[in-house]
Amino acid sequence: MLILAADPGSTSTKIAVYEDERRAFEKNLPFPDEERAKYETILAQLPARCAAIASALSEAGLGARKFDAAVGRGGLLAPVPSGTYLVNDAMTDWLTRAPRGEHASNLGPFIARRFAGESHAPAYIVDPVSVDELSAVARVSGAPEIERGSLVHALNQRAMARRAAASLGKRYEACRFVVAHLGTGVTIGAHEGGRIVDVIGAKADGPFSAERAGGLPADALIELCFSGKYTEAELRVKLLSGWGFVAYLGTRDLREIFARAERDERASLVLDAFVYQVAKGIGELAAALDGNIDAVILTGGMAHSAELVARITKKIKFLGRVMTFPGENELEALALGALRVLRGEERARNYPDGAYI
Repeated sequence: MLILAADPGSTSTKIAVYEDERRAFEKNLPFPDEERAKYETILAQLPARCAAIASALSEAGLGARKFDAAVGRGGLLAPVPSGTYLVNDAMTDWLTRAPRGEHASNLGPFIARRFAGESHAPAYIVDPVSVDELSAVARVSGAPEIERGSLVHALNQRAMARRAAASLGKRYEACRFVVAHLGTGVTIGAHEGGRIVDVIGAKADGPFSAERAGGLPADALIELCFSGKYTEAELRVKLLSGWGFVAYLGTRDLREIFARAERDERASLVLDAFVYQVAKGIGELAAALDGNIDAVILTGGMAHSAELVARITKKIKFLGRVMTFPGENELEALALGALRVLRGEERARNYPDGAYI
């Protein structure tokens, strides 16, 4: 099976071609700030991004190949169960309206449909960030007007949980994991029975990260909201991309932060706080699974740092086995999700009801 996988991000479009499980081609196509500035909306970028992909495939001698499927990263969709989804009109209509916000990942289904169409093949997405499988008890927030929901790095979390389960000789659905995705954003998920039944991180709670605030004291945040210092739009930007490491230290680069921590007390304190908050979040979700877990899994770009992994592991080793799978691994996860459907190992879902097709 020949599968094209595409992962559009803010500053690049990552693509790969897989022949079954084997990666035959991969390329990172930059989409720099000066290029992005030409477009008023995310969807307006689609023709330029697709042209760059087509050019890269042609240069690699893949321009005339017929794909059995194309798969893209899912965007800010309505809350859905995990799985592989066939790209349909309801999905693209939702992302055209973008009621949950604009993000580069919203382009994924459009890119998949564009290249799948040329091969008369199906277009899919796999485990979008809007995967929401929280248990009923996890949804209770403490305020009846507010229900807890889920925005999570479901694609990489579930892919690495599957990998961990295989290494343990078990099915993913039979395992209980706490998975920490350590990247530009941090999300930590409690995995049970093949579902992510609770999650912290990214926007509403959990650890801060490279540029995100994580959980903040509610009373202090309310005071800041009504202080007159910031507009609502400015605060929303700060929550997602203006706080965290970049606000404290002026950098997102973990290597630079570690180097500064050796000589700078503030950098050392902030780094300690990050390790502390990640470990605390992992412990919180281990408790949600009654402490009965097969392993804690550390993944994401920051997991490439052996020193960071060692410091987190030191604080959580009482929980048992800790497994590390560095990197985003999202192109592979996309391709394997499509491949499972093509082989009949898994059924595709319909958007937005999540029903199996």
